[in-house]
Amino acid sequence: MVVKTINDVFRQTLTLRRPSIMKYKKDGQWIDITLNDFDTRVRRLSTALRHLGVKQGDRVAILSENRPEWTISDFAILAAGAISVPIYPTLLPWQIEYIVNDAGCVVVMVSNAEQLAKMASITAHCPSVRHLVVFEPPGELPKLTQSLASVYEFGAERMKGEESRFDELLGTAMPGDLATLVYTSGTTGNPKGAMLTHGNIGSNIAATIDLVDIRPGDLTLSILPLSHILERTADFAFLAAGGTIAYAESVAKVSENLIEIKPDIFAAVPRLFEKMQARIMETVATAPPARQKIFHWALDVAKRRLPYVVEQRPLPPFLALQSFIADRLVFKKIMAKLGGRVRWVLSGGAPLSADLAAFFIGAGLEILEGYGLTETSPVISLNTIKHRRLGTVGQPVPGVEVKIAEDGEILSRGPHIMKGYFNNPEATAQAIDADGWFHTGDIGLLDQDNFLKITDRKKDLIINAYGKNIAPQPLEGLLKTSPYVGTPVLIGDRRKYLSALIVPNFEMLEREAKAAGVVASSPEELVANPHVISLVQKEIDRFNQNLDRQEKIRRFVLLPRDFSIETGEMTPSMKVKRKVVDEKYKALIDSMYAGDVGE
Repeated sequence: MVVKTINDVFRQTLTLRRPSIMKYKKDGQWIDITLNDFDTRVRRLSTALRHLGVKQGDRVAILSENRPEWTISDFAILAAGAISVPIYPTLLPWQIEYIVNDAGCVVVMVSNAEQLAKMASITAHCPSVRHLVVFEPPGELPKLTQSLASVYEFGAERMKGEESRFDELLGTAMPGDLATLVYTSGTTGNPKGAMLTHGNIGSNIAATIDLVDIRPGDLTLSILPLSHILERTADFAFLAAGGTIAYAESVAKVSENLIEIKPDIFAAVPRLFEKMQARIMETVATAPPARQKIFHWALDVAKRRLPYVVEQRPLPPFLALQSFIADRLVFKKIMAKLGGRVRWVLSGGAPLSADLAAFFIGAGLEILEGYGLTETSPVISLNTIKHRRLGTVGQPVPGVEVKIAEDGEILSRGPHIMKGYFNNPEATAQAIDADGWFHTGDIGLLDQDNFLKITDRKKDLIINAYGKNIAPQPLEGLLKTSPYVGTPVLIGDRRKYLSALIVPNFEMLEREAKAAGVVASSPEELVANPHVISLVQKEIDRFNQNLDRQEKIRRFVLLPRDFSIETGEMTPSMKVKRKVVDEKYKALIDSMYAGDVGE
């Protein structure tokens, strides 16, 4: 498929007829949006934005959960020649304010009363914002705000007499034109706006759509945030291939929605499969001995058939018979939890363990793991059903170059690489070298068959189990403002929440403990004292009040002594060696994730 711009995706989408193009749940019922409805709404909204003063090159933000209006707004913004700026709905007002001001957004599209309240609280500090458009308006609208319904009506009126203007503008987009600013966490604390062009995303769609099996009429469930470039690019590909998107109600409702929708394909983060596997194993553990025996026999069958499945080889006759029985007795029930019709699932946003992949692929779920970053639009490499290797993130997709630098860092070059970071030439120069190679910050290797394996992370950016990028240094700097905290080390890579190892300020703690009548004969006794732990917990609680949900520190452990160069925990320049700390304190770290904590 030739996709030069995202506007081409819109045009291609309209050529493929289907009963509905989108589904969403309201009042307990799934409601369809037809292709004609979709086309009409995009045209009316795009026309309205232009007549509200949005010019080509202007930035328009989308602050919303996944829903049809998100995608409709995105297409409408791009059709008007403007640039969309997705903002995670979980962000706090001060974080939203930074992005809106850095991008210079002139309009902000918001989903509901909660997101509107955030914007209303900061609008006075966002001088570029001229209009707020709310999808689900509350009773009373604040200053500068209009409902989406009224904006649709406004657009319909302005379209009279200029029906061809929408298509004219739609055709003016060029591959090199900026399409979106996707803000990603940086190590400096302020997020950076990755400038992705129409050609960046278009090339990634074209490179991947022929590698995976998307069929006209396929149904997908949109689970990952559309603010995440993986879900957005995947949804573009689904629509262009003739698919229908159902939008999950929420993360908490995904399991229920999967059973209701019965998707053919979808994208998810490894955390979904981890939770599913945990539930399966918990259920088995409480089952009668006979059922447990059958389950573990089926797992053994899955393990033995795995190489045949991965390599696309026919099963030997007896193993084929055992597989048939295992599927009927065990694995069919597992697949039913995903709706019962899933052909394949794209896993991305965070690393998928080889064991987890083997469990589900062996059970009959085709999980295709890929690798990429926001700055690469996003896919660099991808395992496909025909060409995959467990423990790797696949081969580079067509048109994408990958090489390993002398220090082991993975570099990539091609049409998928961003133009740079908005308003940040210094960061751009650090990320993209003079020869056009983007430095991923990940360490890896290419095997003899060109499969890419990620072995480490060069940069300290934490990517949690949900694919959320979290820069540890700013949060650690915040913790250090507490009088009781000496050296904190944030933990959370591939984990479902953040925790911290904290070397306390012993002098201050000892003073406070003494004043409270606490007697401690050693540092070990001091950091284990409930009163001391409570003091630090109050500080953590104070900081958490102003942090995003996924940036909140859920657990911590106080260490009885400081890190040092001698023990290998610090560099000569007194920087913490995170990998050494992770290994040395693994038992303590694992203990912080032993019980369930609110996610």
